[in-house]
Amino acid sequence: MDSQKILVVDDEPDILELVQYNLEKEGFSVYTAGNGREAIEIAEQVTPDLILLDVMMPEMDGMETCIEMRENPKLDSSIIAFLTARGEDYSQIAGFEAGADDYITKPIKPRVLLSRMKALLRRGSKVPDTKEVLKAKNLTVDRERYVVVYNGEELNLPKKEFELLSLLVSQPGKVFTRSSILTMVWGNDVVVGDRTIDVHIRKLREKLGDQYFKTVKGVGYKFEEE
Repeated sequence: MDSQKILVVDDEPDILELVQYNLEKEGFSVYTAGNGREAIEIAEQVTPDLILLDVMMPEMDGMETCIEMRENPKLDSSIIAFLTARGEDYSQIAGFEAGADDYITKPIKPRVLLSRMKALLRRGSKVPDTKEVLKAKNLTVDRERYVVVYNGEELNLPKKEFELLSLLVSQPGKVFTRSSILTMVWGNDVVVGDRTIDVHIRKLREKLGDQYFKTVKGVGYKFEEE
């Protein structure tokens, strides 16, 4: 089986060298880029399984790079994780809003970083295996094609938004607790907080409207057809 491909993007050569060395020791195929523009070009060519992205970079910063990657259908299945020294709440929220799957703050020990990378890669889709095409009023979720059709218009959602929507639509009316959403969409080994769910729900509401997504205070969320 071919080794999984990881693209590491950072403008600090020593960081690139250290991360590349440790990932290659574990059998990954590693590609590196020193800025966002170069990263997009490489990602187009190799379609990485995972992209490890710094925030503060020349040419194009990490947030802009992530947004542009998420708009590229070829990279729909690529996992994007920020690895950055910026640990402020607002920076993390901006990262998730840009379409990132995880946000990791520096400094981090190589073994811990490897563990996070492996968790992200093995997690895959945690959405329960149900029908490949899920339908609600004015909304179709095609899990095989990774496409959402809303009011006749085809939407390409970021990976985590799609998985969250697919989970909620799979059982209309069921209240999914925050802990179950984190487990089924983000996985047990990925450390994200409740605010991550809120950000993704807000993005779905912006794209599909408020009517589908109901907040159950202190519990979680459910999908309701009109």
